Amino acid sequence: MSVLPWGLLPDNSGESWDGSLTIGGCSVPELAAEHGTPLFIYDEEHLRKRCREAVAAFGDRAVYAGKAFLCLAMARLVHEEGLGIDVASGGELFVALAAGVPGERLVVHGNNKSMDELRSAAAARVGRLVIDSFDEFDRIEALHRETGHVFDALVRVTPGVEAHTHHYVATGQDDSKFGFTLSSGLAARAVAAARGNPGVRLRGVHVHIGSQVFQVNSFAAALGAMAAFVRTHQLPELSMGGGLGVAYIEGEHAPSISEYGTILETAARDATLRSELWLEPGRAIVAGAAITVYTVGTIKELAGIRTYVAVDGGMSDNPRPVLYGSGYETFLPRAVRADRTESVRVVGKHCESGDILVREGRVPDDLRVGDLLATPVTGAYGHSMGSNYNKVPRPAVLFVKDGNARVVIERESYDDLLRHDRL
Repeated sequence: MSVLPWGLLPDNSGESWDGSLTIGGCSVPELAAEHGTPLFIYDEEHLRKRCREAVAAFGDRAVYAGKAFLCLAMARLVHEEGLGIDVASGGELFVALAAGVPGERLVVHGNNKSMDELRSAAAARVGRLVIDSFDEFDRIEALHRETGHVFDALVRVTPGVEAHTHHYVATGQDDSKFGFTLSSGLAARAVAAARGNPGVRLRGVHVHIGSQVFQVNSFAAALGAMAAFVRTHQLPELSMGGGLGVAYIEGEHAPSISEYGTILETAARDATLRSELWLEPGRAIVAGAAITVYTVGTIKELAGIRTYVAVDGGMSDNPRPVLYGSGYETFLPRAVRADRTESVRVVGKHCESGDILVREGRVPDDLRVGDLLATPVTGAYGHSMGSNYNKVPRPAVLFVKDGNARVVIERESYDDLLRHDRL
């Protein structure tokens, strides 16, 4: 017997009279019938609750990591709930500003910001610029000569703490493309460069050790590694970034945002750190808020080997399994509490053998072609990392609340695929 763990579903999930799944008071099968599949369905109240949890822990020093999932509606929601937004490109900056988020509530990241991106950040008068290289100092000084603008800035430091996570999303170790290493003395040189740069008003340092981190002692270790440095250089702000993990599959457990905040505050007290702590949660806010719904098109049984279940999406709407070997659960929205007695491999429709969504999925024994099949905990790094591989249009995204559903990202059409194409 293997019933889907209910805790992997969005907060406001329920069961209809016929055993089918509802989210935010909306029937998931009915939403799929109306809007088609693949389909991302986000529980809006779940999103707002996680935002409020972050604000309760860190106040206006809580900043949402936009790379996890960003669109106009998400940017507006985050701003309404009192969080700033961390943007990592000119495009993310553009979207956040278009949603009405004031520049002062934005933190601009990026290990290779262009002059155009820096100009846009200066024009928006962003709240913080996170400086990542000595070349960036040169561009900032050139921009200051051009415009007179001075950035309130943080210097990004790699503290030499290796988080226990996939090596592709580990960023705190010395061997990293991000930031200035603490152990080599580059971080101290960067602080000096910031203080000598006319385009910089140094506010503090930024640290990020990686993503999908479950062992919260890694964050405490990073804070401890930075405490003496921050005190020595008399820096008023320390941003610990994001990276808090979430549970994706049965048996995984992750600390809440509140628990994460408490751990950091305790570590700061233990290190006698007086600087203001900033936090940048992304995945922890959005991941569990959404499910992705697909339609089963093919069931291929290979005797003595495995059963393949092919759906109408794949690596173009969720590349995480291909990139990181990430695991997901599977279930049928028409029977959300059904026993999942059969083992299957869920694959996409792309012309790629590695197009695997769920390597070891579980489904009821009455699965059939035409069924809806869903994966939970897909609110982060699915749509935002998606592509048009094989010229497959990107899915629609819905926000649901109090029995109402609204389209926040329209499904792409074939015409959209040609919008920027030229003969």
